[in-house]
Amino acid sequence: MKQCSVFFLLLVFMFSSWTGSVPALSAKADVKILILGDSLSAGLGVESEQAFPSLVQEMFNQKGLGHVKITNGSISGSTSAGAFSRLKWFLKARPDILVLALGANDGLRGLSVDLMTRNLDKTIVLAKEKGLRVILAGMKLPPNYGPEYATAFEAAFGVLAQKHALPFIPFLLKDVAGHASLNQADGIHPNALGHKIVAVTVFDTLVEQL
Repeated sequence: MKQCSVFFLLLVFMFSSWTGSVPALSAKADVKILILGDSLSAGLGVESEQAFPSLVQEMFNQKGLGHVKITNGSISGSTSAGAFSRLKWFLKARPDILVLALGANDGLRGLSVDLMTRNLDKTIVLAKEKGLRVILAGMKLPPNYGPEYATAFEAAFGVLAQKHALPFIPFLLKDVAGHASLNQADGIHPNALGHKIVAVTVFDTLVEQL
């Protein structure tokens, strides 16, 4: 009986030590999430409150998680080239989580996949050095960009996620891309309804990190 009691106390101690070593972000007074993206995240063509970052914030509020604060650091037209410098600027606000959603414009402009990969890699390294949890959002290209380039482009995000052991959204526009009813006339940018679907995809991944 005495041995069982000792064993039980040992288990309690081990469990307490383990849970204490990885504090949950949701236990903090505030959890700051930075979304670093391009026009897809900036909400080009829709009202700011209709863009998925605002919708994700609303979802947190509705779940009673108002202490989770989202900063949308997205700029239309951005490529991966500006990711590192933009993150450095936003580090002043001390974010806890980075959602890195850049690269779409690199692909649409046919820029070097290797260069895009290096730009994103450098940004991820900086974020992790500063103690941020990084979520990487992947992207895919329309078929008219050629199978070789499109395949290499899409694969680059998965390689980075695996290299840095990151939570990964394989395709930010999952269930939205290619659906006319969910996109604006350009066929690239989600409309208000499309942003609602993107918001669910991003929210589900963020909740896992909290």
